Amino acid sequence: MGNTLVKSQLEDVASYLGKTVQILEAYLNDTTLGCLMSEKNGNEEYYRGLLSSIRKLCVYCEESLDACKIVLKNEPFNKAAAERVLYRVYHQCIEEFFAPKSDLWFEDSRSAYTGRNCIKFRDEAPASLKDVIKNLESDMQKMREDLEYYETDYKTKMVQSN
Repeated sequence: MGNTLVKSQLEDVASYLGKTVQILEAYLNDTTLGCLMSEKNGNEEYYRGLLSSIRKLCVYCEESLDACKIVLKNEPFNKAAAERVLYRVYHQCIEEFFAPKSDLWFEDSRSAYTGRNCIKFRDEAPASLKDVIKNLESDMQKMREDLEYYETDYKTKMVQSN
């Protein structure tokens, strides 16, 4: 891929990440475990895990956004560094969104074909939390589609360089 295409992708990803961080921070700043329990009385441990997973996703997105900004600010533009950042965004932010390590929610791949939201929760979750995930889903899906190239290309380059 050419420098301008990679730079353009990095700018788009930085924009998506900026929106994502804003949404997650706003939610996390206003939400406590007590808020979730009063919104919908449910499994406290599950709610604790949901908040933890969202905090982790927020941190990954913040770190990736910072990395995007650094690479975009550097002159001359470093294509290799940009590709590493995009690869990291794919593996940390996007994969953590669609398949968190905590396994508290998952992607129903069949839903993606129907146009419905594809994130399903393992247990009952409060509406406010579901709304945050739904709000992020389309941008995450767009980023995933844009960055799937790095899933295979970057790995191939790394194997070939060894």
